[in-house]
Amino acid sequence: MTNLEIVKKKLYETNASLVVLYSNGECKEYYQNRIKDIKEILQDNKLALNGATIADKVIGKVAGSILAVAGVKEIYSDVISNYAITVLNNNGIHYEYKKMVDYIQNNDKTGMCPMENKYKDELDINKIYNEIIL
Repeated sequence: MTNLEIVKKKLYETNASLVVLYSNGECKEYYQNRIKDIKEILQDNKLALNGATIADKVIGKVAGSILAVAGVKEIYSDVISNYAITVLNNNGIHYEYKKMVDYIQNNDKTGMCPMENKYKDELDINKIYNEIIL
């Protein structure tokens, strides 16, 4: 079983919002929404996700940018935005997804997620990382 298959399976078995297979072999589930878990992981240890494989319910540009800067190796997402795909492609990160969308929706499903909208035209992923994580 590949690392992506492991995290994807665990994502569905546990109904977690995020599953991380760390480079040391530890696999852990997280249950907060949005990017809260990713933010907490990186604020605790900025190198924690380097070389990791993750599965997440939703990956937009902000999450994709943060994960790229953090050094994530592979990503599976149920829903991924075109903005995130551009970031992942530009940074050589392998990804798989269930559904691709033009953009991540806001909670009311009436428009674009405020974070995705704020950073949609930002080309510097380090700026996104620094503003969100630091």
